[in-house]
Amino acid sequence: MLSSAFKGSSDEMSMSLIPSAPTLANFIYVFTQVPFLSYMLNSFIVAGSVTMGALLFHSMAAYALSWLRFPGRDVIFLGIFATFLVSLPVILVPLFILVKMLGLLNNFGGLIIPALFNAFGIFLLRQFYLGIPKELGEAAILDGCNHWQVYWRLIIPLSKPILAALAVFFFLANWNSFLWPLTITNNQSLWMVQIGIENFQTQYAGSWNYIMAASTIAALPTLLLFFLFQRQLVTSIKSSGFK
Repeated sequence: MLSSAFKGSSDEMSMSLIPSAPTLANFIYVFTQVPFLSYMLNSFIVAGSVTMGALLFHSMAAYALSWLRFPGRDVIFLGIFATFLVSLPVILVPLFILVKMLGLLNNFGGLIIPALFNAFGIFLLRQFYLGIPKELGEAAILDGCNHWQVYWRLIIPLSKPILAALAVFFFLANWNSFLWPLTITNNQSLWMVQIGIENFQTQYAGSWNYIMAASTIAALPTLLLFFLFQRQLVTSIKSSGFK
């Protein structure tokens, strides 16, 4: 992909890994002829909003399902865990009908709200919280803290590594999302980066050098996240017992 991104139109189909005449014209063309910066901004808005919201709600749910005792707790967790068996294409039509009834088509709400819930995040955080000694919470309660204070002042600081890892997972999943944004948006001003690349590929089917340049640009934020948070990724998976 990187090699083809720097190839000119004359040798875009060449099998050589090193371009014979490297050029930046492909990247200039992508940024000047297509609103690619707008697509990337939309992806940043959606991926960032989903990531922040999911971390908040998932950590709260995981805290309740691991530290609090109430009737039906295990049943609720099994119900959440069972959603692993349901993929997006299965619920695509009813989810689209629901979003349409709520008036969320062709706006950021329809892109963000349905993506907030993810059983994987709740499961991973619950496994992490089960490894935190309950005595810490009991000591905090004896000192006068309520459950919200225990969650916010004790659990959240202790779970920063796994929250950082989940932030990477959530951001990447929504940055690369394609099917759901394609389903509910037909307004080009709301297109995300993957839809933009697909439309670019359809519009310029024979110009693979432009397509590879756009794909290279879209991959840079994901690579940067992995380089910055690779230690947290490994630490969180080891500490949560997730093999």
